[in-house]
Amino acid sequence: MSAVAAAAVMVPAPRPSVDAVVDVLPELYVPEARQWLSMSAGRIAPEGYSWMQAVHWVARSGLYRPRRYRSHGPRSFGPTTVLVAQLLAELSPCRPGVEYLMRRTGLSERAVQNHLQMLRETGLLAYVSKGTRVSGGLPQASEFARVIPVEFDEALGIRTVGEGAGRRMTGIAEAGRELMARLAKLAARKVRRRSTTSSRTGSKAVRKSASGAGVTAVSGGSRCTPMGGGADGSSTAGTTSFPPENKLASGGSKSPVPNKSKAGGRRKLNSVGRRFQLARELTQELDWLRGCSVPRIAWVARHVADAGWTVTDVKGWLHLRGEAARVRRGSGLLAVLLSNAVTVLDTPEKRAAAVEQWRGAQEAARRHRIQQVRAHTERCEGDWQAPSSRSVQREVEAAFAQVRETLNGSRHQDLDAAAEPPTPTEAEMVLLHQEAEQRLAVGDTSLIVVAIDAMGRETAERVYGEHLVHRALQLESCSRSSLMTIGHP
Repeated sequence: MSAVAAAAVMVPAPRPSVDAVVDVLPELYVPEARQWLSMSAGRIAPEGYSWMQAVHWVARSGLYRPRRYRSHGPRSFGPTTVLVAQLLAELSPCRPGVEYLMRRTGLSERAVQNHLQMLRETGLLAYVSKGTRVSGGLPQASEFARVIPVEFDEALGIRTVGEGAGRRMTGIAEAGRELMARLAKLAARKVRRRSTTSSRTGSKAVRKSASGAGVTAVSGGSRCTPMGGGADGSSTAGTTSFPPENKLASGGSKSPVPNKSKAGGRRKLNSVGRRFQLARELTQELDWLRGCSVPRIAWVARHVADAGWTVTDVKGWLHLRGEAARVRRGSGLLAVLLSNAVTVLDTPEKRAAAVEQWRGAQEAARRHRIQQVRAHTERCEGDWQAPSSRSVQREVEAAFAQVRETLNGSRHQDLDAAAEPPTPTEAEMVLLHQEAEQRLAVGDTSLIVVAIDAMGRETAERVYGEHLVHRALQLESCSRSSLMTIGHP
């Protein structure tokens, strides 16, 4: 045996690395039919931290290639997918809405759907209930179960007990402990959204782990020191330069820490913001602009908004210009009324005078309405007064005399006690009814009301009839209400 052969026998073969176990595993892919919890081969993650360890393992293993199953969407299981998974790990139950993930990640709707599909195809998510879209109702979000794939358990040598998705972990092989420790550090680290701008002096956007795979996406200028530990030993704190102490003393130049706004964080509106603010106030305070489009009103009132007009100034100008009683298109009418407004009221003093004139007109109109209501109330709810017309008084006296003569004639007749008193002749009844109907037609109930007060309702009904008496009493009760006005000749 030669010396080279002897050396080959004495030197043992190198021990395979931890990541070498991944190379012998099959490709990671779950078809759509098996993406339900009842059909999943994985086990339910006990908490979000353990599930994030499996997420980082899938991201680093390279067992999943999205472009092998579709020609569009993301090219790999990268930091953005890990960011979406990190948001899902915070939910309990895991029932995210697409709009919620869009708002938290800044991704589009299609991008969020693609990353959720990748998590399902790798066996990390499984449907508990699928979302529904009911016509006329709100869409229901899908509910997921966070699942640890069976390939993860095989790669790290994790021992489990139980059956199905409810089995639990009882131990781990010695060969998988090192990889589990590295995954624990990755799971404890927070992944942030990738910055769209880069800095020349900042660190790289994607930090590399010991194996060279991208783990996080943190911009270089976001923090001075890394939050939490990691597998890499690099730090951006070495490149951070602090200003000299004389710059931080009182009376020096600018402070490196920006001062917070004293006005509660409200930004000053630019010209476009002032236009939309004025348009919104106009649509709220002018009745004939209710329902109009705010952007259209902002474009119509752009000249007065740029000149610094307020909604009160616009009201003062509209009072001088004159408003229409019937409005068909509010934005068009406003454009006509605001023409040459900036030219006529070109100074704040002129605008203030117009506002004072408008307020004076508003106060005068208010007082006029109060006087009208007071006069109507006194007229309708006061005591009854006799008619002032002499001709009406003569007609009322004649009617009373005729009724008294009829009643006095009936008393002198020798009739039975049970017999009814004699009624007026047919011609007299016709005249009485015509006179009463004419007066009731114009709202005058004095003839029948006086007869009821003098002779009683039963006698008045025998003379004028139940219908006319009932109608007169209804009109009399309505005239006492402040909600109805009855005209008199």
